Amino acid sequence: MLLTDIFKLTKSCTHEGITPDMECGYCPDCGKFVENEWYITRCSCCGVKLRAFNRNGNIIPQFRYCANCGSNEFTVEKLEKINFVDINFAVLVKKVIENKKFCTTTQCWQEKTSAKPILTVRYRQNPQ
Repeated sequence: MLLTDIFKLTKSCTHEGITPDMECGYCPDCGKFVENEWYITRCSCCGVKLRAFNRNGNIIPQFRYCANCGSNEFTVEKLEKINFVDINFAVLVKKVIENKKFCTTTQCWQEKTSAKPILTVRYRQNPQ
């Protein structure tokens, strides 16, 4: 834990408006595009799930050694979608996507038919 974390001197947004059930979205506090990523740690030896934590940007297990086999090696897996069984073991990382490109062009087309197009809006003219 850093000294700035104790006194809350960091001015960065925590993106609390992006809830864990969302895949991605715009943060209502800062306006940045944020994507939720779920990570889980497993023991490299026996493959059992270990409770994960995000410590200074690194995904690490809660305990140094595996309770099943005693190994201290682990792997980090990124989950595409979180399962309710994995929710107790997974850690959520909110990743800011800086250069999100969106399509701004609009395309429209008309099917070719042999019939004459029908005028849908008609204006009434005053008789003279």
